[in-house]
Amino acid sequence: MGAAASSSTSRSSSLTVGEKVCAALIPCAVVLEILIYGFASCFDDRRSSPVKPGHTFDDVTRLARNSPFSVNEVEALRELFNRLSNSIITDGLIHKEELQLALLNSAGGENLFLNRVFDLFDEKQNGVIEFEEFVHVLSIFHPHAPMEQKIDFAFRLYDLRRTGFIEREEVKEMIVATLKETGMVLSEEILEEIIDNTFADADADMDGRINKDEWRNFVIRRPQLLKNMTLPSLRDVTTAFPSFIFNTGVDD
Repeated sequence: MGAAASSSTSRSSSLTVGEKVCAALIPCAVVLEILIYGFASCFDDRRSSPVKPGHTFDDVTRLARNSPFSVNEVEALRELFNRLSNSIITDGLIHKEELQLALLNSAGGENLFLNRVFDLFDEKQNGVIEFEEFVHVLSIFHPHAPMEQKIDFAFRLYDLRRTGFIEREEVKEMIVATLKETGMVLSEEILEEIIDNTFADADADMDGRINKDEWRNFVIRRPQLLKNMTLPSLRDVTTAFPSFIFNTGVDD
């Protein structure tokens, strides 16, 4: 047991602070990948009855104009959204149970990352995800999205209590949840070391919490922290998932 602990400590010490902390961002990116790939299969069944669109062509073109997506790609995302938003409740809105059913194949139980993803998609904080919110959040993970958007989103991912600061306990919760999701095991000592090193490097004014400016400076020095904030598959949705365009009827 002592040898195992020593080996774990050795592996931990061989990683940079950034490599340790960026692991907490991985599940969020993975959840979005699962969301896209998982529902891509829905479009292979052409016998499915089409869902009536809830947005006009003007809405779609406006969303394309204000995002890295083309008009055809926004249409494809609308098809994905329609399938997801009508999986349990046919109201054209994504409820948490529908997101959980899509990602975890279950409509019950608690999951920190599911809750965080849902909360960040639900920009109006009204308990449902609307189509424009869906496109807006996915656009942040687009390879062409501005770096500042990725930095801000990653900050909000850690700011569990929405205080405008990342606090020590929030970082710990995220890392513990990450370890649980990935099946990794770290001792309490190593976990505390990771958090200590993170705050020593990021908390410039040493007040015990990380503000937005400190976070920005921290991730700029540690670009690997934002590596998981980019999903290459969003570069061209209709190429990655050609079956998305089956019902769109739009030519770019």
